[in-house]
Amino acid sequence: SLQNDSVVAGGGAIEMELSKFLRDYSRTIPGKQQLLIGAYAKALEIIPRQLCDNAGFDATNILNKLRAKHAQVGP
Repeated sequence: SLQNDSVVAGGGAIEMELSKFLRDYSRTIPGKQQLLIGAYAKALEIIPRQLCDNAGFDATNILNKLRAKHAQVGP
């Protein structure tokens, strides 16, 4: 079982922040470009997801916590 599931800055933090920025930006533009930017934002989350998987963590749970932490931080 997992002893400590706290979130710390490190591998994947930049990718999560870029993903958040791109998702927010994609909501401000119309058309196919919005879908492309959203897909790129989602692709950036593959890096922290893979790091979670490699470490044996529940990637979905950790990524949700990371998204919440990144949402708390202002621009």
